Order: sequence, then structure tokens, then C-alpha cells
Amino acid sequence: MQWSLFLLILMGQCFFFTCHPYKYHFIKENKTWDEAQKYCREKHTDLATVYDMTDMERLRYSKEKQEAVWIGLRSNPETDNRTWHWSLPGVEFNDSETKTKWDTTEPNDCQGNTENCVRMDKPDWKWKDDQCDNHHNFICYNEKQEPNKNFHLITNALCWPEAQNYCREHHTDLVSGLNQLNDPDLKEQIHSYDVWIGLFRDTWRWSDGSHFSFRNWHVELFPDDDSKKCAKCAMTMLNGTGKWNSDDCNIKRSFFCYKDRFVLIEENKTWEDALYYCRENYNDLASITNLKEQRWIQQKAKNASTPFVWLGLRYTCTLEFWFWVSDEVVGYKNWASGVRNDECDMSGGMERGGEHKWSSRPDNNMYNFICSTF
Repeated sequence: MQWSLFLLILMGQCFFFTCHPYKYHFIKENKTWDEAQKYCREKHTDLATVYDMTDMERLRYSKEKQEAVWIGLRSNPETDNRTWHWSLPGVEFNDSETKTKWDTTEPNDCQGNTENCVRMDKPDWKWKDDQCDNHHNFICYNEKQEPNKNFHLITNALCWPEAQNYCREHHTDLVSGLNQLNDPDLKEQIHSYDVWIGLFRDTWRWSDGSHFSFRNWHVELFPDDDSKKCAKCAMTMLNGTGKWNSDDCNIKRSFFCYKDRFVLIEENKTWEDALYYCRENYNDLASITNLKEQRWIQQKAKNASTPFVWLGLRYTCTLEFWFWVSDEVVGYKNWASGVRNDECDMSGGMERGGEHKWSSRPDNNMYNFICSTF
């Protein structure tokens, strides 16, 4: 890259910093869910997607307090099949990796019952689907505990939604994902109990097409019955804990929109051309400064038409370091093992699939790219 462009990047820019990859906007107008979706897509990006409890708190502490407000989650059992999710935000379910974990004939909705939650049974710890209102012991995961103390067996048998609520209040979440379930310390905790794990399935879909698994249903209103073939839309109850309920989508309510900080550009450009395109049409090439931004951007990368997408990550062989063109520190890192080349004319790309790791790519390669919008 030319020295003049390098100076432009390091010295000639002023950037807006945010710790969230999107902004919420409360709309104090009563609309049906479909009308609210249309409004949000015209004025902002879409109806609000909620990634985790941090987002939920942002909505709860909005200036406007309403009894029930639409968010961008909708269920239509007539057209949408049930999909498996892990309870812990950011942990993606991979069907091909979990086939050997199921017990014989599972999952099976035994005897015609709706079984949307999963327990792990002794002695071989195979998975079985189960009715979510049945009661079992369960395992909580706590990401802030000391090493080898991340898992907690709770021997107070609860239904699945109560178990999820307990784990989120006292720890982090129900145990989720194969990395946690394969941890040797976990098996020491279980002993001889059948336990709930953080795996569930539902027909709920986010309006923007993202596959985020976060749900915050009121325990008594946990939607476990897909036999009712009618569309429902989700609302958050802001006058209390912020727990969710569902209702007829034709009822008119206030709602939340969100404005996305990142956008996928499905055009093939070199890294430098992508940089100029983003600066001319949006704000800049995307920077990733934390895990939440990584997970948000990788949802967009899945829709790319190239095997990698360009990020605003660049190596300067003059000063011998990697930097974000937005002038933010390269603190959070997600490099793939053994594929970072600290050489001239290298820039950072994210994998479209797999684990969405970063790798250094020759900057004359032609890829789709991610722009930041603010």
C-alpha cells in the first residue's frame, strides 16, 4: 500500500466509537408486527434483534416504559420447521457434529408429545428430547469462575425454562455446546444424574434473518407447544423484568427498531478498493474489537459469495504491526492457527463459513467485504 494511503489511515481520520454493533430506537407508535417491520426496514435496519442479556437491559432501561413492545421475533409453525439452538448466546448448533450424541431413535417426540428440550442421561450420557415442562436436575455454566470450577450441578429438579432462568440468575447459562459438554470437569460434576442441558428447539425466527439463539421467555409462558398452527409474534414486557410473551401479530403496539453498524457488500473488490468504497458510501471497513462484534459480523459473512470477506485489518511492513484502519487497537483477536503472515501487502479477511476465523490474505485478492455505517 502506498505511504500516502497509510498516512491517510493513521492521521487523517476521526472515528466514532461504540461498544455495540447496533443502536436501538424506540418507536412510540402503535402498529401491527408487520407494519412495525415495514417501518423499521424503511427508516432504520429492521425490527429489534436481541443478542443477549446486555441487549435486554438496554431495552429495559429505555426512556419510554410500555407494558408490551414488539421485537423482531416471529413464529409460524405452518411454514417454519423447528430448529435446534444452544441457550448460551454465541454458541452455534452444528447438526453434523452432534449426530453421535443422540441416543438411538432420538430425537423422536415420543408418543406424539412435543419435546423441544434436551436432557443427558446416564450411564453413557446420550441425549434425549423431552417435554420442557418435565422436571430434572441440571448443569449450569459460569464463565467467570476459576479454572475447573465452571460447571455446577443443581440437584433441585426444575422444568427446563426454570432451569435456564436459575442458571442465568446465579451463573451464566445452562451448559451449552460441545466444548463445554466434552470438558472432563463436567463429567465429574454429573455423577449419576439425568440432567437438562442448554439445548432446545423452536419455530421462532428473527426478522432480519439472523440465527441468534437468545430467548427470554417468561417461565410460565415458555412456548413449548408447536401443535397450535398459528403465527405468533414476540413482545418484551418492559414494565417488569423484561421477560417475553407472545401475542397475535395483528394487535397494535409500540416497538423497537435497530440500526445496524455493519453491512455486507456483495461486490468483489481488492482490499484497497473495498476501503475506498466503504469510506465513500458508508463510514469505513469494519473493525472487530470484541467477541460480540465478531459474532454479529460472522452472521453477515455467512451470506457472502466469496470464501472470505475483507475487514479493515491491515499489516504495515514499515512499522511491523497489524492495525485497524479505524484507528482502534487490535486487542480482541480471532486469527486462524498458522495462517497469519506478517508480510507486506497483506490484509485481514474473515472466513465465510466454519469458525469464521481471520487470516492474512494478499490484498489484491477480490472478495466481498464488510463496511461500518457509523
